[in-house]
Amino acid sequence: MVMEAYTYVFVIGTMFALLEAYNNGANDVANAWATSVSSRSVTYRQAMLLCLVFEVVGAVSVGARTAATIKNGIIPISAFHDNAPVQLLAFTCASAGAASWVMWCTRHSAHVSSTYSLVSSIAGVGIATIGAKGVKWGWEKGNGLGAIFAGLLMAPACAAGFGAIIFMLIKLVVHKRKNPVPWAVWTSPFFFLVAGTICTLSIVYKGSPQLGLNKKPAWYIVSVTLGVGFGLAILSAIFFVPFVHAKVVKKDYTLRWFHIFQGPLLFKRPAPSDAEVAKVPDYAVVQHDEEDEDQSVTDSSGGVKESAEKTGSEGLKDGVVSRTAAGRDTENAVTNATDYKVLMEEARQRHHAHLRKTRGPLGWAMRTLHENPMGAGSIYELHNLKMLIIRIPAYIVVAALYGVNYDIHRAQIGILGTPEGRRMARVYAHAEKYPNEVEHLYSFIQVITACTASFAHGANDVGNSVGVWAAMYSAWSTGHATAASADVPLWQIAVMALTICFGFITYGFNIMKVMGNKLTYHSPSRGSSMEMGAAITTLIFSQYKLPVSTSMCITGATIGVGLCNGTWRAVNWQRVGLLLFSWIMTIPIAGLIGGITMGLFLNAPHF
Repeated sequence: MVMEAYTYVFVIGTMFALLEAYNNGANDVANAWATSVSSRSVTYRQAMLLCLVFEVVGAVSVGARTAATIKNGIIPISAFHDNAPVQLLAFTCASAGAASWVMWCTRHSAHVSSTYSLVSSIAGVGIATIGAKGVKWGWEKGNGLGAIFAGLLMAPACAAGFGAIIFMLIKLVVHKRKNPVPWAVWTSPFFFLVAGTICTLSIVYKGSPQLGLNKKPAWYIVSVTLGVGFGLAILSAIFFVPFVHAKVVKKDYTLRWFHIFQGPLLFKRPAPSDAEVAKVPDYAVVQHDEEDEDQSVTDSSGGVKESAEKTGSEGLKDGVVSRTAAGRDTENAVTNATDYKVLMEEARQRHHAHLRKTRGPLGWAMRTLHENPMGAGSIYELHNLKMLIIRIPAYIVVAALYGVNYDIHRAQIGILGTPEGRRMARVYAHAEKYPNEVEHLYSFIQVITACTASFAHGANDVGNSVGVWAAMYSAWSTGHATAASADVPLWQIAVMALTICFGFITYGFNIMKVMGNKLTYHSPSRGSSMEMGAAITTLIFSQYKLPVSTSMCITGATIGVGLCNGTWRAVNWQRVGLLLFSWIMTIPIAGLIGGITMGLFLNAPHF
């Protein structure tokens, strides 16, 4: 009967746990996939689909191992003295503290670690519940706060090392050659081998208990891992190498994707007589032609200028949008805060004007909102109530589909005149640009590395979210405090994994649009090295039950690869400093939110 009275606490705790998982996807997963999208190796929609598949597979196969650290490794289960209501309230407050902080940061496009937010919030709740002495501050065989917070420096450093090693290998073997294209073609199976081996190793080494992989002998682990890795390499040598050889070496622009199944026969396929340039995408980060074309289209429609001339809720003052402030013709266009706000609003309105031209539910919703603005006066005015009734269905559609249709590259257009835009131009100038034909090959490899990174994130971070929820569910359903060795149900892991993917799909763009190219110059060869370095680091920490921030790993790998340009000026150290500051501040702020919330509820007056 007592636990029936606490059902509402469990419901609220479940909501916060799901919100924390949602924020995890919108923040950490978005940061992991920002490299691939910014490098133009995959589109945002392709990233969503791949993330959904590999995130869930990684979570279900190996995700349960880190759950025990979050659930039992920080606050000893014995501290609750088998008081299930207190344990339920403790983890509810922990989820609330982490979810609130990460949601605020994500809303303001601030990049923080959801892992460290949850860990810090649990520590704060522990202090409020049993005092500072009861919290496991030491190493505790890899389960205490000392081991977890050690990852604050260890994880980015390890990822930077792995990422730098992989990219330097690519740079020395391929990029530094007089004719790098053939070298990139013939060495590509090796990187498929690396990606396949790492992904397979993470499954079979101390792997899924559901499949009995955690009890397999060493010979089984080695044979399966190398078998899959070499199998993938052989398949790439048979099908991928002939395909890209015909495309980038022979410059056969008549080649289609289904020709890849012809395999070695493509070596005998004659190239067109007029083949001069390989038909591959342009992987340049900044493409002015795209910007100018988009600008001309939106100007002709009146989307930007019309919005700028309005003095309504959009907040543009004086009704003037300066073409000089767009920053394409002069470096010193943005000189004050007003110009900067006008510039960013103009970029946003260009994006919205483009969405209004599209077909489908989102295009209808954006046109509805644009054509039915709120009028003067308060919301309870009759004309505003009528407009609100018309706009509510459009609001719902936009909330569900806006992130799915977001164009990360278009969102970054028009910011070249800002202080950060000029700073990034200087950073990009120190990064050597490699031929598109070479980068095109690594765009395929980056898909593999991105999927591996997403698998690694599911294996590691889903345990952080599901750990507290599993403790709440066990305490509520059984009426007893969760035992230290309690298993996490598979269905809970699946629910959390899907929630993480949903957060990435619907709100991940808010982080991706600022994290894509704000640390260093990105390209497919660089991006694949970054993602592989981060994936290796995350998987290593996960195998030893250490919750580590995937965001910190990809950030460290990005810095390591950026330094491979040969100068420290190829990295935006101001952004690095802001990231480090936000990581450090997460610990006390999330801890205070969770601790204060727990203290208030635990010591509230009661009858």
